[in-house]
This record gives sequence, C-alpha cells and structure tokens, in this order.
Amino acid sequence: MKKRLSNILALVLSIVIIGTAFAGCAKQDETSQKDTGSKQEDTSKISGSILSLGSSALFPLAEQAAKTFKEKYPDADVQVQAGGSGKGLTAVADGTAQIGNSDIFAEEKSGIDAKALEDHKVCVVGFAAVVNKGVKVDNITKQQLIDIFTGKTKNWKDVGGDDMPIVIVNRPTSSGTRATFKKYALDGKEEAVGKALTEDNSGTVQKTVADTPGSISYLAFSYLNDTIKALKLEGVDPTNENVTSGKYPVWSYEHMYTKGAATGLAKAFIDYISSDEVKPDLLKLGFIPINDMKVTR
Repeated sequence: MKKRLSNILALVLSIVIIGTAFAGCAKQDETSQKDTGSKQEDTSKISGSILSLGSSALFPLAEQAAKTFKEKYPDADVQVQAGGSGKGLTAVADGTAQIGNSDIFAEEKSGIDAKALEDHKVCVVGFAAVVNKGVKVDNITKQQLIDIFTGKTKNWKDVGGDDMPIVIVNRPTSSGTRATFKKYALDGKEEAVGKALTEDNSGTVQKTVADTPGSISYLAFSYLNDTIKALKLEGVDPTNENVTSGKYPVWSYEHMYTKGAATGLAKAFIDYISSDEVKPDLLKLGFIPINDMKVTR
C-alpha cells in the first residue's frame, strides 16, 4: 500500500514539474512575442517629413538613400536638395532644414553658431580636376593647377597641351567642393576673380565641362563619368584606392549636421545612410566608407 502511494505521489509530482516547465516556456514565448511586437511597433513609428539640404557632392548618395528609405518606411518622407554646403549649414543652423549636408566642417563656415550643430560624418569623397575630353593633358602638377586657377597660365600649351585657351569653370564661394579643392589642391591660393564661368551645381559643372572646349573645373568622384576627363595630380590617379591610402590628397568627409543631437526621423535617416544596408549604393556611387580610410584629417 505504501509502495502504491509512493508511486502515485511520484506521478503527481512529475505532472506538476512538467506543467510548470510548459508554463514557463509559454510565458517566455509570450514575452518574446511581446518584445518582437514592440520592435515592430517602434519601426512603424518612423514617419513624418524632413528636409536634407546642402552639398551637391553628397547629393547623389543622399538622394538614393532617401528613395530606399522611403521604400522601407512608407510613412517617412526625406526631401533632399542640393544648393551647396554653405547653404546647407545656414539652413540647419536657422532651422529651415533638419539636416545640413556639407563637405566642410561647420567651424569653417562664417555667420553660424557651429557649436550648436552636431556633426555626423557619413562617408568620404575625393575631388578631381576635370577637363573637356578635347584637352590633350592627362597629368598636372599642383603648381600648374595653381597657376591655371589663379589666372597666371591661360593656354593649355603652357602645361603640355595644344595651343588652346583655358576656360575655367569655378564654383560660388558658398560651395564646399570649391573650399575643399582650394584648400587641398590649390594650397589655399585665391582663384582669379572675374576670369571664370561660375556654376553652383555639380551636375551643371559636369555638363558645362563636357560641352565647352578647353574647359577645366573640379568635381567630386561621384560625378566623374566618360563625358569628361579626370586629371592625374602629380602622377597620382584620382581613385578611391589612392584616397584611402593617403596617396591622393584632395578629399573630404561628407557631413550631415543637425541642430543639437539628432532625433526622430533625422536620426533614423542618418543612421540608415551610415548603415551596411546602404553600403552597396555608397560604393557604386563613388563614395568611400569612413572605416576604409587609412588616413584621417
């Protein structure tokens, strides 16, 4: 009798233990489902509309990222506009835009409170001197480049080319592309005033150089194509590989500035454009991941 009672108690105890285990698993599963649901709910909260304005060098990547971001988050609308780094920094500083895109550090821009802005470096891009394809010059020294843009050298024959007038296509002073090129390719020398065409958009510069015999300008690598010719600088090809290694000196970080810490949709978009998910487009468009850089500035 005692043996039978012991067997019954053992059976009941086993049932209780098994039941408790199942209850624990069910509760854990329920918790997991709640956690997953919470994450999905957070994702669905990415919505609204913001303006990302500024650098035309960064524009191709920002525009492409905005398209794929919209596909991922249909309720979110990121408007991307060019206009120049100076315009972007001014706009984010005065609240006209939520993100200010820039090739230069905010501290280099006068007339704004740079301390009120937060810097988000999203990638690196190189810049090259570009010429019309009819120009019979493939390599140029830094001094030759300085002499051309300061107005000292006016004919391509003086730098090894044909007898052809040099037509300079410059950028407005608000351009981050101009500031970067001036600083790292021209050693800060002042360009000739009133002796150049001035275009305020990289796409327009690209077309103007392609259509104008004897012309020279400068563009981000993201705008290089077979309608124009990029020049070697001191014998070094303008390539991403040479930028990352430090052999090619004309490059800049691409910044996305916010007024104060990034929040809401602005933060979500900056995080997205900096993510591995966007990296294939970043590389395809000629930009360089910051982590690939072997040099800094």
